[in-house]
Amino acid sequence: MDLTPQEIVAELDRYIIGQDEAKRAVAIALRNRYRRRQLAPDVREDILPKNILMIGPTGVGKTEIARRLARLAGAPFVKVEATKFTEVGYVGRDVESIIRELVDVAIRMVKEKRMAEVQDRAEALVEDRLVELLVPSPAPAAKLNPMDIFWGLAGQTQAPKQSPEEEEKIQKERKRVRQLLRMGELEDRLVEVVVEKSPNFFWEMPGSGLDDLGAGVKEMLGDLLPKKRQKRTMTVREARGVLLQEEATKLLDMDAVMAEAVALAEESGIVFIDEIDKIAGANEKSGPDVSREGVQRDILPIIEGSTVITKAGPVRTDYILFIAAGAFHISQPADLIPELQGRFPIRVNLSSLRAEDFARILTEPKNSLTKQYAALLGTEGVILEFTSDGVLAIAQIAEEVNRTTENIGARRLHTILERLLEDVSFAPPRGEKVVIDADYVRHKLSGLVQDRDLTRYIL
Repeated sequence: MDLTPQEIVAELDRYIIGQDEAKRAVAIALRNRYRRRQLAPDVREDILPKNILMIGPTGVGKTEIARRLARLAGAPFVKVEATKFTEVGYVGRDVESIIRELVDVAIRMVKEKRMAEVQDRAEALVEDRLVELLVPSPAPAAKLNPMDIFWGLAGQTQAPKQSPEEEEKIQKERKRVRQLLRMGELEDRLVEVVVEKSPNFFWEMPGSGLDDLGAGVKEMLGDLLPKKRQKRTMTVREARGVLLQEEATKLLDMDAVMAEAVALAEESGIVFIDEIDKIAGANEKSGPDVSREGVQRDILPIIEGSTVITKAGPVRTDYILFIAAGAFHISQPADLIPELQGRFPIRVNLSSLRAEDFARILTEPKNSLTKQYAALLGTEGVILEFTSDGVLAIAQIAEEVNRTTENIGARRLHTILERLLEDVSFAPPRGEKVVIDADYVRHKLSGLVQDRDLTRYIL
């Protein structure tokens, strides 16, 4: 990814309105990664990423900036909430699970890339399997040993020998079926597919509290225990997708995939820690709650640089870019422990959104909210048009409601538009044009905005 900082900001501008300071900071951080890769190994080793702390109210684009940045760079990205973690000794998520999630994302990205490379070979193998399913060989005559079924050896029993005439007949039929398959004539034909079913472990059950127990235990036991198989009846169209995934996975060198995923997570990974302000401040002694400072100290080693054991192998966190964010209404960044403050040298402030910003958010970004609603209702034959004065009226109401109630930033636009278009969405006037102008907006929402009690619950 060799985009310049100006080009990175220009790409972010397509999706996020305003917040130029934050965009510049993340653009420089991303470009510095490219610059670092151009250096000699002895110099590169000493250059660490400059982590970023975003300060601003909710709904102004903090998460979206980080998510779009990762998508732009093709980098593995995870978002976590600081309040989900607890200090050691209390029930809760282990901070090292952040890195394990990041590695899982990296593995999925590398697998998708490698599977795309072997797709042609996998499709040929899938076609062979579908032909065999549609024109099966004679069933084996030998009786199966129950232990063979337990160990998954049922499919290894040899089929009886066939006469040359029978063999020729089967091959002719398979040739005919193969041609029909390629023509798409058999997509709705039902076939019975045997698929592998991974064994479940007790710590995978929701609410067990053991999600992070033994990162490599599942992989180890998964190789030792027999694979469970189950028969599923599905159409050829559905079977093709299932078999393609299975055959493509068989063609992959998983050791190489794991090694590449570790390198990708270490060199390009981005971790977004939200609500970091909720763990800032002095330790509260009332009740059995874990200390805020304790959580900070547990997160600190991951950000400072440590090695975490994952299912893909050990992962160093030294070069992972951490972006933390918080509203800091009650606490201040200075309330974080000094060690943690020092790991976020770049701090940017994101401003609250005004009516002008809301109006731009409604119209300028690619796939903006007004374009989304117009596309959704367009499927029902409704032509939805937002006029400039109508957009401005929606933006002014959003600013007013945020000012008089809870300020939730751009998320307020979702609630307002849902309420505004409720009647049109419920009973779409097919084939008609619906114009959302200032009069329409005031007619639908003015009463709600004036009633503060009602606004609190609806908007």
